[in-house]
This record gives sequence, C-alpha cells and structure tokens, in this order.
Amino acid sequence: MDYRRIMQMLFDGYTYTEITAAMNCSRRDISAAKKAIDSHQITAQNLAGITHARLVEIFPDRRKVISSNYSEPDFALVAEQLQRNRFFTLQQAWVKYTDLDDGLRKYGYSQFCSKFHQHARTHDLVATLQHEPGKAMFVDWAGPTLTVVDAVTGEQFKAFFFVASLPFSSMVFTKAFANMRQDAWNQAHADALEFFGGVPQMIVPDNAKTATHFRQERRTGAKGGAREVVVTKSYAALADHYGTAIVPARPGKPRDKAHVERMVQVIETMILGYLADADFESFEQLNEAVQDRLEHVNSKVHRTNGISRAELFASSEKSLLRPLPPHRFEQVEYKQLKVGPNYHVHCDYQYYSVPYQLVGRTLSTQLTQTKVTLIDGTLVVAEHPRLGGRRGQHSTLEAHIPPQHKDVSGLWSREWFIAHAQSFGPATVDVITVVLDRAVVEAQAFVECRNIVKGLGVKHRSLLEPACEYLLERGGYSSYSGLKRIIATMAHEEKQRGPAVPVPEAAKDLSAESERLREFVRAPGYYSMGGGQ
Repeated sequence: MDYRRIMQMLFDGYTYTEITAAMNCSRRDISAAKKAIDSHQITAQNLAGITHARLVEIFPDRRKVISSNYSEPDFALVAEQLQRNRFFTLQQAWVKYTDLDDGLRKYGYSQFCSKFHQHARTHDLVATLQHEPGKAMFVDWAGPTLTVVDAVTGEQFKAFFFVASLPFSSMVFTKAFANMRQDAWNQAHADALEFFGGVPQMIVPDNAKTATHFRQERRTGAKGGAREVVVTKSYAALADHYGTAIVPARPGKPRDKAHVERMVQVIETMILGYLADADFESFEQLNEAVQDRLEHVNSKVHRTNGISRAELFASSEKSLLRPLPPHRFEQVEYKQLKVGPNYHVHCDYQYYSVPYQLVGRTLSTQLTQTKVTLIDGTLVVAEHPRLGGRRGQHSTLEAHIPPQHKDVSGLWSREWFIAHAQSFGPATVDVITVVLDRAVVEAQAFVECRNIVKGLGVKHRSLLEPACEYLLERGGYSSYSGLKRIIATMAHEEKQRGPAVPVPEAAKDLSAESERLREFVRAPGYYSMGGGQ
C-alpha cells in the first residue's frame, strides 16, 4: 500500500471516497494514514523527506512477520521427486515437511498444495504430476449444445452442458442448463458436489466470467498497471459454504486444465453425440437421458486398468472427500419490483402473485435458486417456488385473488381487453378471448393481452387484425410471441414489396380525335326520306 501517496492526497483535500477509488485501498488504510499524520507530526512540507525505511517503521507489514514464522518447503525437491517417482504424492511430501524439526511453524496441507502449485506455475513445470485422490475437481462448460423444443409453444431453447470431473478416478458429472449465467454456474457446482457425495480440497475452473474477473491496479497519474485475477463474489461465497478453495487455471495455459478438456471430449462423444438426433420437450426430459448415458460412462466403460471410473472412485477416492454441509448452497439476489395491475410481479420472465391490495407498490424481492420471497418493508407478504423453463408462467395463490377484478381500482378486466380488441376487428377479439379462457386464473392473462392490444396494436395497427386472422386460420397457438413473429414476417414482406405503383391506363384517350371527326358527320335529316340535295 502506497501510504505516502495516500497521505499526500489527504493533504491535498481529497475525500475518503476519492482516495479509495484512486488508490484501490480501503477506508481503514486511509484512517491508518490519518492517524500516522497526527501521531508522528507529519506535514505536507516534511512528507517528501521521510525515507522508505521510516515509512516501513510507521506502517509495518505484519504479513512478513507472520510468514517469517513458517518453515518454507523445498518445492524444487518436491517437484523432482514427483517427476522421478510416479508413486510419490503431495501428501507424502507434506508429511515429510511437517516432520522437519526446525522450530518453525508448518503450513497446513491445503496451503502446502496451493503454494506448490504456485511454484509449479512460476517455474513452468511441464512434467506430468500424479493426481491425488480427493484433492481437486476440474470444471468447465462443453462447447456443443443441444436443442430443447417446448411442446406447448414450439419455442426452441439451447441446452448448455456443465462438466465436472475428479482427475484421480476420472469420475465425471454433466448436466444441461438453459444458460451459462452465475446462478446456473453455482447450481451446477452444487449438483456436481452432491453427485460425488463430498467436497474436494480445491476446485479448478477456467477463467469464465462467472468464475473470475481481472482487477486492474490503479495508479494515480499513470496508465496501465498489473492485472490481478479475482474470484467473483458469488463464486467465493459458494467456496466458503462448502469449505473448499478456488484455484483458477491460468489464462492461455491449456495444460493447467488438460484433464477437464479430455473429460469434455468424453462427454461430447459419448453423451452429446449419442443424443444429438433425439427430440426433447423439456430440460427435465433431456437431463434424464443425460443421466442414463452418464451412468454408462462412469460404470460400464472400463479403462485400461480394467476397472471403471465408478469402481476406482468408490474404492480409492470417495472416502477422502470432505462431507457436504447440512444445507445446499443457494445464491441470494435482491430486486425491487413493482406490483402490476394484475397483482403479480414480473421477475425473470415469470409472474408471482401478491395480495391485490398491494397493486402499485414496489416490493423488495429475495431470489434464491428455489424460492421467491416478496417483502413489503419488513413484512413477508408472499413466498413462491421459483419457476423455470418456459417463459410467461404464473404462480398465483388463491388468497391473493380479489373477489371481483372489475371492482378493484386500477385493475384490468375481460371487458376492458375485449372492448379494445373490437377496435381492430373480430379476429383480434377471438385471439384475446382464447388467451383469457386459457388461463387458470383470468388475471394471469392480463399482461399478455395488454402486450397484444397496447404493444402490437400501437406499433403495427394495420397488421394486427390480419395477423390474428392468419393465426386462427392455421390453428396456431394464440400468444403474444406468436403474433409478434407473424407481424414481423408480414412487415418484412411489405417492406420488400415496396410502395404500390398505380397501373397506367390501358384505354386510349380519343376525345381529341372525336372532336376532329365531328366536322364530317352529316345531320340526321340528310338520311330522311326525300332528303335534300
């Protein structure tokens, strides 16, 4: 920590917030600098004359004192023994290290392993090291995806596959998820640890955005600076919950995670390739098929030593894993959501009901992987199981439904939507009626009806009625998303055709010719009987 620069910024009148942003330090560091100014009578004039040695005395680095009390292992010798003897393990090296009688404290096994891997990286050791049972779990996302088609709406979803493996036994786990965001990443880890039935000493991820990010060192008046790899806050909370360590692989160093890359290839060839031609209507159905194939990979496929992954895991590795905590890790997220006129809040494309008296209020929403809790001030007003899969689902509690929707101020009603639909045409009325009748609770369809008549109706007024006619003629599923796709297609075709050009008149204008010929036409009397000369 550059305490000299912090003191200089204090003398220059910078606030604590400005200093923490510029120096990437904590407010405690600034308080320590301010106390040193007062206790050691440091001024803006004599600050430049204070030597570095004097600053070290004023601000001692206690980490060095602690490190000096520990005996440093000879990691070069450990690496040499691992390369020379394939039966030698880090566990044996740590036992020999702790047996040294030099009067200094010894590192624990986890810290010993972490420091050895740091030594291996800095010295670019490329020799194959023997994996220890129960020590590490490698994780990554597979590259290929499969497709899940919703049986109701026909909407297609990509299925992303998380892969976790224990390198000693090569016991592997995989599961399909709808995305690769932080909540799916954390849930996948919890599923993998429950599948293995225990917790390894460390988890080795790739440098995905859900695992790590780079923190740039800030330097006042200078560009650039070193970049530090930092584990994301949510991922670190997961590691703390399960009592393990996150040791990310180095960026651009594929051999750091060579094992999981091989396991990804196994999953791609023996599971994804096998299921690529099958049709799946839900993620539950897909994961059931994946688990059947995973059982085959772990238990039926024998390796070169004649035993399966599951047999080696059960005999030599499972007992060395740490026990799982009593409760599964759940990521907690908070949002501020406003209650709509249909007494539901909209969260992650799903809808959850609250007492209808709270319409228009903004509620604090606590989200975990399994539950949605809605809070008004300090009072919990509703709890729902968290919905997943197809968008637009509703979780509605009977106690939240008003006696009559039309009598509640500010709420929509069936009559309101049908009246607006009549301004477009009978086909639009039929579609709105189908959407309202399909809902278990009529109010669940109000948001979708509003999106049709107020969203599509305002943006594409001339196309809404033809789109509804097209949908009804073909017996399609009446929904906002379906109409939106039809209208987009119609608008595109209309744009391709361009503006209408009037067809030129095919008839010839003979008015001038008739005027000319009229001079040579005889009067009717000329043809009468006995006409004149």
